[in-house]
Amino acid sequence: MTALPSSDARVVVLGGGLVGTLAAAALAPSVREVLILEHDSALPDTPSPRARLPQAAHAHMLWAGGADAMEELLPGVTGDWLAVGAHRIPIPNGMVSFSAAGWFRRSWADTHYLIGASRNLIDWAVRERVLRLPNVRVQTGTKVCGLEGDAAHVLGVAVRDTQGERRLIAADLVVDATGRNSKSTQWLRDIGGPQIRETVVDAGVRYASRKYWAPQGTETGWPVIHIPADPGQGEPGIVATIISIENGQWHVSLSGTRGAEPCADEDLYEEFARRARHPLVAEFLARAEPAGEVSVFSRTANRRRHFEQARLPDGFIAVGDAATSLNPVYGHGMSAAALGAVALREQARRTPVLAPGFASKAQHAIARPAAAAWMLAVGQDRFYPGAIGRRPTPADRLVARYVHRLNHAAIGNALVVRKLTDVMAMRRPAHVLAHPGVLLAAALGPSTPQLDGPALTPKEREVLARPPLRTLGAAPANPAK
Repeated sequence: MTALPSSDARVVVLGGGLVGTLAAAALAPSVREVLILEHDSALPDTPSPRARLPQAAHAHMLWAGGADAMEELLPGVTGDWLAVGAHRIPIPNGMVSFSAAGWFRRSWADTHYLIGASRNLIDWAVRERVLRLPNVRVQTGTKVCGLEGDAAHVLGVAVRDTQGERRLIAADLVVDATGRNSKSTQWLRDIGGPQIRETVVDAGVRYASRKYWAPQGTETGWPVIHIPADPGQGEPGIVATIISIENGQWHVSLSGTRGAEPCADEDLYEEFARRARHPLVAEFLARAEPAGEVSVFSRTANRRRHFEQARLPDGFIAVGDAATSLNPVYGHGMSAAALGAVALREQARRTPVLAPGFASKAQHAIARPAAAAWMLAVGQDRFYPGAIGRRPTPADRLVARYVHRLNHAAIGNALVVRKLTDVMAMRRPAHVLAHPGVLLAAALGPSTPQLDGPALTPKEREVLARPPLRTLGAAPANPAK
């Protein structure tokens, strides 16, 4: 039996992407109608690319916290992903990672997971479930031109359809889910609303991504291979990641901060991977066949629009990248948006959407998981050479030293591994890292010796033992050291 809505409100969501559909799922149980306005002329009914989603060409990690949140909003969506080829990768043992303090072991109990899939597949499964909700519908081919209302209350949006006709769509609540390109800060000023303060931290990250056919025998059960940068080295950082996705493919993303940006040249792609702190990713790529071209993406600045601090008119909220956009290298954008959607749903359960002050309360609730992801990202990005934004303070440097110490302890301490993964997977807030037991473990350090190379399984070593399919200019390093 479908639950009756708690109010007669009509919600208009701007944007039919992942964040917009999650917001629709969050609000649908509490309102009469949710109308999603989408600029594209059509939304794919298969896991296909969208022209206005360039970041889908790059590898995405959907951490356990975000996947759990989506499952809570849309029960069964995890099964939808897995049924069409996504991977549920156990964490920590399903990840080969070279932290600034050394190689992580893979002998702990698996306590978390992540979903390995293309962004197109993740979005599609969510969209399919949301658009089956009886009070949710989508209107495509619609360009939003601005907000209607005044400084006290937003009453709807002005739009133009495919024929260029301008009209008003009335709404009791407008949800901006238009992403990094959101114009709502200007739209609010246009109706006499507040100036929204912005904070930007930009390490100048550029992405270059490519799909490869997984070598025979690695189509399933393959770990994430992740070579992160070390911001403490005082030089540009390079990150290299392989993650298994559907259709027997690896999705590979290489990125570099300002001064070490990758390019779109296919002949240089694997050479750039070798410039990471360890050549393991490059060695695996040399034994895999490319399945597509190199795609680049540079709009990676961390940008926080502080809507929650402004005196917003009733009837308006901003979600996802429209409020807080993150450097995608940390893989927290989707998870933060999903957790924000859960917070939005809970607020709508407590406070009727038509009640004065609902939007302000909802904006504060949405901001909390976004702020947690923001701190994880900017806490690293501020340290790279040429980063734009506030420079690291003595407190920032103290926190960075503590995090390095935690990574050092995690090499040989199960408690620290679990707590770090709690935070990285967005299942717990960062303050769990200040628990007395974690502080003690960090002080004592690892209880086992540091590994002298990546902890690879026999299957993974067998792949490296195969002859390379391509020869690079530089002599290969020993991938097991």
